[in-house]
Amino acid sequence: MARIKGGMNAKKKHNRVLKLAKGYRGARSKQYRVAKQSVMRALASSYAGRKEKKRQFRQLWIARINAAARMNDLSYSKFMHGLKLAGVEINRKMLAEMAVNDAEGFKTLADLAKSKIA
Repeated sequence: MARIKGGMNAKKKHNRVLKLAKGYRGARSKQYRVAKQSVMRALASSYAGRKEKKRQFRQLWIARINAAARMNDLSYSKFMHGLKLAGVEINRKMLAEMAVNDAEGFKTLADLAKSKIA
């Protein structure tokens, strides 16, 4: 049985990594060994970054809701507790959107939350 050498597969693997490393500075985009390390780290960071983005958006929504709730004489936690008691199930993204673009609608929700707390 004839021996098959693995040069073609190795070249394909190297090219795949070097293509991902395109645009990196110096040896990071030219040498396979250095490029592989850089690409592995970059992929790990991008995975973590996608998780971090979700946390940051939730933090932003809460800050916006808190600011609007305080304009209506409520703290964020009391506002959310009041909505929960009232049975209102609106997510934070939509509440933040209302806080920015629909002040009247948010005020009605704040009044509803106040009435359920008191």
